[in-house]
Amino acid sequence: MELNSNQIAEILPHRFPFALVDRITDYEPGQWAKGIKCVSVGEPVFCGHFPQEHVLPGVLILEAMAQVGAIAILSLPENKGKIAYFGGVKNARFKHKVVPGDVLEMECVLTKRRGPVGVGECRATVNGELACTAELTFAVGTK
Repeated sequence: MELNSNQIAEILPHRFPFALVDRITDYEPGQWAKGIKCVSVGEPVFCGHFPQEHVLPGVLILEAMAQVGAIAILSLPENKGKIAYFGGVKNARFKHKVVPGDVLEMECVLTKRRGPVGVGECRATVNGELACTAELTFAVGTK
């Protein structure tokens, strides 16, 4: 199943400039999700990071992966209208810089869930080359 940006906005509360997922390319509610972010030089972050060499900050890559994971957990009927909060980041590794013109392909597999808390194993690639991996912890709550 695919979700466009309008459908993503119905699930996630993030709005410009923090809506970091352009499309969900496939997902299984409560299990996993895959999505993309098309990196553009027009994004406000590139005014300061870095003006002489535009590089997408690692923290925004982590946030984009978390938003993909949030689609996986929040698309469950029992989580409709809820929000997924960051609980932690473990073992984040950045292997390849992400620059304007890149299409960041992300996936998050939910590996553990206990009550409202869960863990997702996430990875991001550009042109098939690994850019980032991380284990992200989340907590589902109400808005």
